[in-house]
Amino acid sequence: MAWGQGFDHNVKKIKEGDIAPNWSLRSESGSFEFLKNWTVKNNRKLRKPSIQPDRHVVLFTFFAAWCPPCVEQLQPLEEVFQKYKNEKIKFFIIDETDHTGNAAVTKSLLADNKINIPYLEDNWKVSRRYGIKGIPTIFIVDKYGIIQNIRVGFSKEDQDLAAELSDIIDQLLLEK
Repeated sequence: MAWGQGFDHNVKKIKEGDIAPNWSLRSESGSFEFLKNWTVKNNRKLRKPSIQPDRHVVLFTFFAAWCPPCVEQLQPLEEVFQKYKNEKIKFFIIDETDHTGNAAVTKSLLADNKINIPYLEDNWKVSRRYGIKGIPTIFIVDKYGIIQNIRVGFSKEDQDLAAELSDIIDQLLLEK
């Protein structure tokens, strides 16, 4: 899909403070990852509490291999991922690269850049539901499914992305 084509501009604009719309996306292993595995509204149970009882902060970025700012953003995201990989936070790259039989493009790009963040294939379904107008777009969702931060775009001239994300994550991990 060419950038900007096929977007439903009537989708409700998702904003900080909203409950994150749930998603279920295929991982590179072929299994499905659910947002509800990690975070849900207060007074609700996680999708599989007997297997995974702890709520997590969730950071995900909408990404495409053909998007230069998305690729530039990978290293600072990997830095944050490595810093918090043993904490109650999950990271995902939601991949919008057109996969019509060619998921190897993203897998190769991530491997070449030594990126260990799990990636999920979307093909614009979840991004439409989230009202994405530009990529990369990062969402940080707290342990109760509430969107705490949305960051659109990236350039090398941006402030220190790793430090900015770390500040937000540190606050959210302290919350009960």
